[in-house]
Amino acid sequence: MATIGFIGTGTIGGPMASKLLEHDHSMLVFDIDKNATQVHVNHGARAAANVAEVAQLCATVFLSLPGPTQIEDVVLGDAGLINNGESLTTIIDLSTNSLALNRRIAEFAQSKNVHYLDAPVSGGKLAARDGTLSVMVGGDEVAFNGVRPLIECFGEHIFYMGLPGSGTLTKLVNNQIFLCASVLIQEGFVLGAKAGIDPSALLKVLKASSAGALLARAPLVLSRQFNLDVFALSIAAKDVAVALESASAVGASMPMTEAAHGVYVEALEQGLGNEDFFATVKVLEAAAGVELPPLHKPKKS
Repeated sequence: MATIGFIGTGTIGGPMASKLLEHDHSMLVFDIDKNATQVHVNHGARAAANVAEVAQLCATVFLSLPGPTQIEDVVLGDAGLINNGESLTTIIDLSTNSLALNRRIAEFAQSKNVHYLDAPVSGGKLAARDGTLSVMVGGDEVAFNGVRPLIECFGEHIFYMGLPGSGTLTKLVNNQIFLCASVLIQEGFVLGAKAGIDPSALLKVLKASSAGALLARAPLVLSRQFNLDVFALSIAAKDVAVALESASAVGASMPMTEAAHGVYVEALEQGLGNEDFFATVKVLEAAAGVELPPLHKPKKS
């Protein structure tokens, strides 16, 4: 059985690599934090010394990295995959990338006879552990079909979106919508609280009204539990920024996303980056001079 490479075995990548091991695939793993690969070594994987070793020994390599800076270094760097890929044929990038870098990598990879598939995932840590992630894929369809059985080890909902970059853009739109909508929900409830309306009573009414379909995440983003380890605010801010960069690359205007991004940036400046993304409510509360009380079951009307 051919050995699969996996680079980036952190919060999301680690569980995905584990699912591949559960399906009895031979694996070579690498992470800059050696502790992050230990669980995989304990279950039969081998740890690589560096990225170049993965490129030299594996035809198929998965990536799960924090963002564009790390992706560029791992894929295009002198010590990276493509410049050391003696056996390399396919890179499946599960990270959230920028559209411009995605396209540049895909073009360069093609010139080296390497398929680069952008295949970002959605669903978070629990879905990664359960093997129920959504995966949106862009790139060569024949190459995608060849590695789909591997993706199915951790992905339940797998979508082929088309040309290189289409998977990345789909993920960016997904994150842009839900991260900006979270700020919008918080803004509305801060307005209500400032005017003296009980947030729990307001939520009950809105769920029965035209805004109801948009409020599925309201209990989470209004929970005031900022250390649930759902999705770090620093990563959310990065994803919104990358969505704006990609909009600029294709000539699209996103004024609402610009405004929401400003809230995320202010939250970072206030030192909230390690809290969950919905800690943005603290920025809105401070501006309004009010703090939302915890939600409760409202009295029957």
